[in-house]
Formats: sequence, structure tokens, C-alpha cells
Amino acid sequence: MSKWVFFIFFRRMLFDILHGVIYMQFNQCKSIISLMEGFNNTWFIAGGWAIDLFIGKKTREHKDIEISLFRKDQLYLKKHLKGWEFKKVIKGEFYTWENEFLELPVHEIHASNKLNRDEIEILLNETKGNDWIFRRDTRISCPLNSVWSYSETGIPYLNPEIVLLYKAKNTREKDQQDFMKIKDYLDKEQKQWLRYALELCEPEHKWLRYLT
Repeated sequence: MSKWVFFIFFRRMLFDILHGVIYMQFNQCKSIISLMEGFNNTWFIAGGWAIDLFIGKKTREHKDIEISLFRKDQLYLKKHLKGWEFKKVIKGEFYTWENEFLELPVHEIHASNKLNRDEIEILLNETKGNDWIFRRDTRISCPLNSVWSYSETGIPYLNPEIVLLYKAKNTREKDQQDFMKIKDYLDKEQKQWLRYALELCEPEHKWLRYLT
């Protein structure tokens, strides 16, 4: 075997190993891909998992998994997840979600599979025309096509600047950890957008000094 052939073989083997490691790290996210197969509307992983998908590696343990979709598509999701039980969250209390269209301020749904007891949290996102709208402050928006991206393994995730905006209110220890891990991965445009958004809704937030 020539040195060149060996190099190509070794590089391919290393790629396969690294790809396998990444795949294993995101098994829980991959299970959502299987669950959502056949759902023909936009959805994406949210929360801490979205941060890890953007970075490309698992950086901490996650107690649950959250997916986001646009409010207008909620009933399509309910139809897709046949056999699941749904609870809507109103002021911290859980209530059965029947078949009504959920309006603001309701934005959080918990679904459980009656057969295997799998659980997911579903977060509804607001839209107006071709824009995503931040429900806590409608002055903040961005084009729909810049709301989500795909990981190297094809998993859709909410873009990190939007994840961090949600995490900025009542910042917990894990939120602070997520920000410190990802801040240096953000590009100039992502930092500028997040800074602009925080200056509107959280003008005293400690993250602002890092977003220059």
C-alpha cells in the first residue's frame, strides 16, 4: 500500500469514527427525526440541545428535549402524533389540550406517548408574514429563513442567537454556561442581532458586554 493510499484510507477511517461519535452524542435528537418523519411542516430542536447541535458536540447533560414549530402548524403536529397525550401549560399549570387552536399567551405544550411513555416539550413560535416574531417583545423579529439551520447530521435546530434570547430572561446557571460555551462560536451578524434584541428587552443584561 502506497503512502498516499494509506493516507486516504486513514483519513476516511478517522472521518467515519468522528462521524460515529457525533451520531452517538445526538441519539436523542435523532430519535426526534424518526418521530417527525412524514411531518411536512417546519420544526426544529430548541433549548440546550440546539446549542450543542450548533457547536457540533454534546457539552452537557440534558434532562429533556424540546422542539419548536410555528404556531400556525400546531394542529398538524397534533394530527401527526396520533396516540399521544397532550397538555397545554397555562400559568405553570397543566391542562388537557383537546382540539382547540391555542392562542397566546399559551406557547408551551407537553406530549407523552401512551405506549412507551416517551415525552417531548413543544414550544410554539410566532410569525407574521415572512418574519419570525419574538413573543415577549414584538419589536424583535427576523426573516423566517434565518430562524433555523441543520447540523452536519441533518438535524434541524433553532439558531443559537434566538435560543440565547429566550434564555436571557431569568437566566439560570445552565443558561449562563450555555452562553459562555457558545459566545465565541457566534459570527458577527449573530452577535449584532442578539445585542440589538437584548438592548430592547433586557437592556441591563450581563451578556451584552460580550457581544461587541
